[in-house]
Order: sequence, then C-alpha cells, then structure tokens
Amino acid sequence: MSHDPHHPPPQDSQPGADDAPWSLWKLGLLLYPFVFLVVWINLFMLALIGTFVGLRSLTTAESLLVSIIVALPACWLSARWVRRLLDRAAED
Repeated sequence: MSHDPHHPPPQDSQPGADDAPWSLWKLGLLLYPFVFLVVWINLFMLALIGTFVGLRSLTTAESLLVSIIVALPACWLSARWVRRLLDRAAED
C-alpha cells in the first residue's frame, strides 16, 4: 500500500486537550459562571474583612466589575485542573 503525501498516517498521541471531548476552552465556558460567582463573593468578603485594618469596603457593584476580570485567570486555572482530572480518570 503506498503512502499518500496529502494525508499523513495517523500518529499515536497521548490523551490530552487536543483529542479530548472537553477541550480547555469548552471547560472554561462551562465553569466561568461558577468561578465568577465564587470570585465575586470572596472578593466582596475580603473587602469587608479589609475594613478591620482600615481599608475601604467595596460595594457589590465594584466587586462585580473587578470579579469579571479576576475570574478569567481563575477560570483558566480551574479548567486546567478539571482537564487534568479528566485525563487522569481516562488513564485508569
């Protein structure tokens, strides 16, 4: 059987984000609402605790706006963590 240069033969690959049914960006989209709410609540509570040391408290709206941005890297880290757990479960 001859080799077609336009269609390379399939290569064995390790399970990961490329061939997984749940890619990192899909997991991120799924997890973002939950991560956002967790970041929002924790940021608001942290600001309330900060009043004991003389810092200004954040309003809920200010916490919400900051959380939109802070939730992005937190969501990416959460998606990576879940992706690793799914990969580990697939190995077993």
